[in-house]
Amino acid sequence: MTVSIWRYSHLALAVSSFLFLTLASVTGVILAFQPVIEKSQPYRVDNFNEIKLSESLPVIRETYPGISELTVDANSFVSVKGSDNEGNELSAYIDPHTGKILGKVEKPNEFFQWVTALHRSLFLHLTGRFFIGLTAFLLILIALSGIILVIQRQRGVRRFFTRIVKENFAQYYHVVLGRLMLVPILIIALTGTYISLNSFEIVPATVTPPEVDFDNIKSGPVKDPKTFEIFTNTLLSEVKTIEFPFSEDPEDYYTLKLNDRVVTVNQVTGDILSEKQYPVTVILSKLSLDLHTGKTNAFWAIVLAIASCNILFFIYSGFLMTFRRRANLIKNKFAAKDSRFIILVGSENGSSFLFANAIHHQLIKQGEKSFIGELNSYMVYPEAEYLLIFASTYGLGEAPTNASRFVSLLEKHPQPRPVHYSVLGFGSRAYKDFCKFAFDVDHLLSGHEWAVPLLGVHTVDDKSPGEFNLWAEAWSQKINMPVVTIQPGSLAKDPSRLETFTVTDNVEVNDSGGTFLIRLKLNKRKKVTSGDLLAIYPAGDHRERLYSIGKIREHIQLSVRIHTDGLGSGYLHRLKPGEKIRARVVRNPHFYFPEKKKEVIMISNGTGIAPFLGMIDQNKTKITCHLYCGFRNTISFEMYKEFLVSNQNEGQLGQLHVAFSREDEKQYVSDLITRDADLVSRVLENQGILMICGSLAMQKDVLNLIDTICREKSGKGVSHYQSHDQILTDCY
Repeated sequence: MTVSIWRYSHLALAVSSFLFLTLASVTGVILAFQPVIEKSQPYRVDNFNEIKLSESLPVIRETYPGISELTVDANSFVSVKGSDNEGNELSAYIDPHTGKILGKVEKPNEFFQWVTALHRSLFLHLTGRFFIGLTAFLLILIALSGIILVIQRQRGVRRFFTRIVKENFAQYYHVVLGRLMLVPILIIALTGTYISLNSFEIVPATVTPPEVDFDNIKSGPVKDPKTFEIFTNTLLSEVKTIEFPFSEDPEDYYTLKLNDRVVTVNQVTGDILSEKQYPVTVILSKLSLDLHTGKTNAFWAIVLAIASCNILFFIYSGFLMTFRRRANLIKNKFAAKDSRFIILVGSENGSSFLFANAIHHQLIKQGEKSFIGELNSYMVYPEAEYLLIFASTYGLGEAPTNASRFVSLLEKHPQPRPVHYSVLGFGSRAYKDFCKFAFDVDHLLSGHEWAVPLLGVHTVDDKSPGEFNLWAEAWSQKINMPVVTIQPGSLAKDPSRLETFTVTDNVEVNDSGGTFLIRLKLNKRKKVTSGDLLAIYPAGDHRERLYSIGKIREHIQLSVRIHTDGLGSGYLHRLKPGEKIRARVVRNPHFYFPEKKKEVIMISNGTGIAPFLGMIDQNKTKITCHLYCGFRNTISFEMYKEFLVSNQNEGQLGQLHVAFSREDEKQYVSDLITRDADLVSRVLENQGILMICGSLAMQKDVLNLIDTICREKSGKGVSHYQSHDQILTDCY
């Protein structure tokens, strides 16, 4: 076989498993520190490996007559369970020489338990265990194919460990570290695969309890436990657990679970009542678990941590080598450290990259060294003379996701030479925080000595090519280069991809804060679900507006608040029944009604109730639903009241809780949630779902409140439930 075949096989295996392998490796690194931390506890005694049961058990039983079980864990800590002399429950680590209590047995660390569950099953139970087991098996194949690649690269097995030519960092250390960590990685992969086979009982590791002949149990002669032959010949280090007799009746006996067998012992005479060796599969299972976790040896646990880190490095360096071979996938012609022009983009949905790329490509054509990246990749740029920042604003004047770390990075990495900067903001004037993040960035840059403003902050409203071209012209004049422009038609939506909808109703309620309902007739062949979004283009150009859909019967229903000079809301408000509208449906599956859950809490304010109306209407199986909604006043709620009461009567909606913020007794949704904290906690603990739709300000307040409630009630933060897809949000 050729090298390329093995290389492609190696790459294919890595690509197909890298996500699960990354998760397993990261969690493996964390879990490797658990045995190290546990072994640092002061519960191990001197000369532990020399203590015999005949020396220890009589002392322990005399000290604790109510003892029921003794355990020796992987750290050689001895613990006992039962009751003390005062009848109180006992669960403590002891000194096996004297029976003295060394410390209380604490509950397992919740963090390590959480990481262990993620490592074993990805929180997906048997399905997750299957994928993790499959990943471990793929890791065996990856290691074996890697060995073959090294052998072929080194021209034979004998030259496996000879010097490697250093072509580049990724290639060199990928091979060098791969050879050094080959054995630990193979052990991790083999033991992980074997443990998974155990969990699915493909390789059973069960022990049948020993059979005791009660008819032949002797009640004499009575012997001192110190003289029992089994006790004098067995070391405490050979023990896993010992179950003590419940009473002094001869039919109650000792059960010794040792490292290689189970033995039952007559408590009166010391006779062995039964003895059963563990099957090979049980011994291999224990060995696999010990080797995979490192719980029996702190040094080996550290080796496992290093090996897991190396797996992460192999993923990184392997893909890096692949990308270097496939040069056509590299977006930047020049490295950031060599570029004169640095273009950084902060954009939640990536739309600002279109404008940034227009500048970037023009600079490249002019023979300039230009680099484009995200704001979160900000670093020191040794050759930079010009810094262009394209900043969109997300939510309430906040940074988009790919710019969330820019502020801290800016403080951490001052530039070594003066750099001329220009900030261009993208947003919509319909919102009060128009381009706020761009202004924040400009203000931050102005406080640095190395940052020299080239232009004042410019803004682009609704992706306007005209406004962008005004900035481009001014910027081009400053750097004395040709003007870069974008044609208006290049941003328009392809009309052939839009569908036609017919307006059937447009209902407005006076004094409702400018809110109205608009219903559109749905094409029966078009698959739409409540929670999807309707994208409209009110000016017939690139400017897009999105509204949450509530599907009621065969209609799309939108709940809209009119904004002053609002492009989308004004357009929808002017539509009359019978008029046509061109739009498209945007699938939004992360916010669909959970039809397989037993209980759902819906939280909204204002027009955020729209998708919930459709979800309630489609709740034909009558899943228990609780709706919490906030409005300005009773008039604002009136347009929804009849529909909700009707659904309550039909059993599709359970409890309905409404807060009015501008009535005599002002109340907000958060007040209702605080009042029903027990319900919220119970639903989440019972695997229920909580859905939030409305303003980002409301979402932030509600999530903070739920975090407080959950920590008080269950000890878990809101992130726990978010990571388990129990809290779904769709806010704006």
